[in-house]
Amino acid sequence: MHGDILSERARLSPSNTALVFASTGERFTYAELDERSRRCALLWTQIAGLKKGDRVGILAQNCPEFIHAFFAAGKSGIILVPLNTRLTAHELGYIVRDSGMRALMFESQFADVVAELRTLPLDTYISLDAKQSSSDLDYHSECAKLAGAAWTNTPCDPEDTYCLLYTSGTTGKPKGVITPHRMVNWNAYNTAISWQLRDDDVSPIFTPLCHAGGLGVFLTSLFAIGGTIVLHRGFDTAEIWRTLQAERCTVVMGVPTIYKLLMDAPEFSTADLGSVLWFISGGAPLPLYLIQAYQERGVIFKQGYGLTEVGVNCFAMTAADSVAKVGSIGKPMMFTEARLVDASGNEVAASDVGELLLRGPHVCRGYWNAPEATAAALDADGWFHTGDQARRDADGFFYIAGRSKDMFISGGVNVYPAEVEAELLLSPCVQDAAIIGVPHATWGEVGVAFVVVCAGQSATQEELSAFLAARLAKFKIPREFIIVTSLPHTPYGKVLKRELLERYQREHLSTAQV
Repeated sequence: MHGDILSERARLSPSNTALVFASTGERFTYAELDERSRRCALLWTQIAGLKKGDRVGILAQNCPEFIHAFFAAGKSGIILVPLNTRLTAHELGYIVRDSGMRALMFESQFADVVAELRTLPLDTYISLDAKQSSSDLDYHSECAKLAGAAWTNTPCDPEDTYCLLYTSGTTGKPKGVITPHRMVNWNAYNTAISWQLRDDDVSPIFTPLCHAGGLGVFLTSLFAIGGTIVLHRGFDTAEIWRTLQAERCTVVMGVPTIYKLLMDAPEFSTADLGSVLWFISGGAPLPLYLIQAYQERGVIFKQGYGLTEVGVNCFAMTAADSVAKVGSIGKPMMFTEARLVDASGNEVAASDVGELLLRGPHVCRGYWNAPEATAAALDADGWFHTGDQARRDADGFFYIAGRSKDMFISGGVNVYPAEVEAELLLSPCVQDAAIIGVPHATWGEVGVAFVVVCAGQSATQEELSAFLAARLAKFKIPREFIIVTSLPHTPYGKVLKRELLERYQREHLSTAQV
């Protein structure tokens, strides 16, 4: 389970098209893409001096070089740390320090952020397009020098770490999900089998590669089976609709916000969807009206479920099931065990709601430098506690009922209130703060902050928003700040967020949808 997927597929199907870069029209065969990935591994080891187990970060939009780096990690045993391009230098600095990364690959559009990171103990900076310092390595010129150089894959154990995928945690600090070689490859094979992918499938990726969904949903699984990925640099509705038709895409993954934006685009009603076998949504609960809208266009629309920690693809359903069991996430994929338990860890009765636990070879090894968080999520029997509430019907189909974790999802991206609250409390004018997620027509959910201002001081929404904007990514910043005299607490000091939500629904919900 620690094979190099890209080189194995290049050995079997060297001339098949592996990748189309929609932004430039470039096309790469499996042999060509594998060669570029091999040169990336050579650059890391022979020029940057990295060795197995070292960490290298990448701060870039979707691009072929990102894919080179991802598969170079599989060849070299060097651990890739994808960095969220929407985070500030303040947020990224923690990840750089926590991961102990030695090198950083970056695009010049993030030069300002990288300039702030240069104060941290990084040995090597690798520019993917335009050098920002004379000491930076130029990725393409260095790789060109390595053409024809010999390379032998570094032996890796299935449990060796392949990459660290950082996800914000309820403690207020990001946690690095330890993703071993076994997990990456098992997810690829199991998705290809359980979702019945084929070598003539074509799938677009317009979600960020710095997230688990961009890497794990179709990139590795289609490469395992020999299909084609169409990579978009970012999200552009017109480009996506044009490419879906021009490249005859067959399977499409997105999050509910993306599907709503695509539905609202003028192309939705006229696009030729004859090649599409099915759409699938993940990352957040899927409104039924979206399913119905796409079904009315004559296409199959499925809902999936997964987490960064469990391989992003955990359930599967047939085309017929997507109609008969609308709203369901399907049945657990092959070799995936699922349980629903109550607060005491006991199995719940049929059709009752319980916390969803998952176990299988697609589950991570825990969190980097966080043994307590690992123990809380992974029990002694190997079950991962998702924190999500679900029910199972008499036919074995699962339905997500809600989330027990204090988290909301905005535009398909997890937002953890504890992280935002921790930053907000650093403001000299804030005494106490609590953040909840509320429904939003476009983004699914957005944050609302209840703030207690220090005695003798004042704060406006604009001032608080500006304070957070210097420290957090835009999608984490609450859309509304409500100044209150106090917050409701339990006797143990925990904020009663249910009371805040009920108050907001009574007083503000009618004006929140802006």
